[in-house]
This record gives sequence, C-alpha cells and structure tokens, in this order.
Amino acid sequence: MHDTRPLLLASDFPPVRRGRLDTLQVNLGYVCNLSCVHCHVNAGPARTESMNRETVDQVLALLRHSGAHTLDLTGGAPELNPHFRYLVAAAREHGAKVIDRCNLTVLLEPRQQGLAQFLAQQQVEISASLPCYLRDNVEQQRGRGVYDDSIRAIKLLNTLGYGSELILNLVYNPVGPALPPPQATLEQDYRRELGARFGIRFNQLLTITNMPISRFGAVLLARGQYTDYMRLLRDNFRAANLATLMCRNLLSIDWQGYVYDCDFNQMLDLPLLASDRRRHILDLLRGEVLQDNPVVTGEHCYGCAAGQGSSCGGALEA
Repeated sequence: MHDTRPLLLASDFPPVRRGRLDTLQVNLGYVCNLSCVHCHVNAGPARTESMNRETVDQVLALLRHSGAHTLDLTGGAPELNPHFRYLVAAAREHGAKVIDRCNLTVLLEPRQQGLAQFLAQQQVEISASLPCYLRDNVEQQRGRGVYDDSIRAIKLLNTLGYGSELILNLVYNPVGPALPPPQATLEQDYRRELGARFGIRFNQLLTITNMPISRFGAVLLARGQYTDYMRLLRDNFRAANLATLMCRNLLSIDWQGYVYDCDFNQMLDLPLLASDRRRHILDLLRGEVLQDNPVVTGEHCYGCAAGQGSSCGGALEA
C-alpha cells in the first residue's frame, strides 16, 4: 500500500503548545467489522490488535491521576475489545464522561446482544459514523448493506432515549478529497432527510475532514490526488483554528498504552515531544508533565486547521 508518511513529516505548520488535559482518547484496537475507504487506522475484520486488561487498568489509573474528565473510546470498533464494557463501567463509576465512537453496525453484530442497552444504562455519549444521509454515498465509503444496518441501529438507539435525553451525535466525512461543507447547514439537511424518511432523531452533526494518512492517504496517492488535496488544505488554512485544535487538550493512547499528541500522530508513529523514545502511560503515571510542551506537527495538521476546522468534536468554528 502507498504510504504518505514520508511526505508529511517536514512541514511549516505553525507551532502549537499543549494546554490543560481534559480528554483521554483511547484506541482499543484495530479490530473492526467494517473496512471503510476513509479509515485512517486501516481497521478491519482481519486485524487482531486489541488492548489487553492490564493496559485497560493503566488507562483507568491515568484517568484518575491526570484529572481528565472525558474518556473517548475509538478503534477499529472499540466495542469489539473484550474489555470494553469493563472499561466503560469503571470510568463511569469514577464520574468520567464516556464517548463511544461507534460505527452503528456493530450494535447489530450477533455477539453484541445488549450492547445498545448497556450504553444507554451507562449514559455513554455516542458519536456515530454516518458519512451521508443518502445510501449510495454511505455504501461507497463503507460497503454494501451498511446504510440499512446503520438506520436500523439509529432507530434502536432512539427507542432507548438516544437523540433526546441521551446524546447521539452523527459524524460526517466527505466521500472524496474535499473539505466538509458548513457543519450547521449540513446538520439541517441531515435532520430534514433522516426525519422525513425514517423519523430519526439525533442531537448534533459533527463534520470531520479526511486525513491524508493510512488507507485514505494511500487512495489519494493511487489516484494521483495527493498533491491537489494537500494544496486544498493549505490554501484553506485559518490561523483562528489554532487556539482550539483538539491536540491542545487531548492525549491519544494506542492499544499498547503508548501516548501521542493525537490519533493522527499515533497512526504516523510520531512520539510525544518529538522524541526518539515513545512515552507510555506508565511514564505519565510516574509524573512526567505534558502541559505547555510543544505538540508534534506535520503536513497532516493542515487538515485540522483548514476551513471551518476539524476535530473529533466536529468543526472548530462556531
């Protein structure tokens, strides 16, 4: 597979420094029941990497030690990690807000009976990937049958209170090498179309820019679109987005317990502090301080700062 990593390392992206840590974003592994075209972690059914119980307990220790108030769980499909429910329940007992980055279809998997009910009982906030409100666009990214299963899963979540008293956010990614449209306008389209067709409710739409790394980066290179896409990101850079980049208040943890400035740096194997040594959760539990340290940046960072901005919480621009 084509690799964009060597093209992203040298960059003139402006310097960014860490602020106060409020979110631990934890990748529980690359196992997934889908293989999406835009996936920046190359997740899929053939992957086997999965966080073990010892590392899960270290995550919980860091959650208590760091003062972070949000645990953001991602993958792969994070729910396919065998310790997912243990981690969620323990974090909620601690009082942390828990976000599950859910592909929706996993809720219908034969071995995941009761998963939706568990998430509701634990009052987990769900950020659910639905790249479009139209079938063709969703299945172009995610595979045949995914659209109908996603709609079934959202309806199930609605019956459990999601989209009203429980938070259900939908997540949009562009199908190809383009910036997302304005988040507020697109959210209105989602509400109108999904409401009229299926009676579906959700709380907010989050738009996320596709990152030119891993699977999506390989597609760009294979189609000769990489240079044009990077030019698009750079041409739309907005310095106003720098103050609210998610890397300033988030710490990314991989399935082995190593820590990075963000999920994208994790996939590019860019260690904290521009060091040759990867930091582990255990280093932070021993007292290593990250606040005010520089964030490791590269050309991919223009994806977060372009246009309305992009983060795991959607557009940065109000």
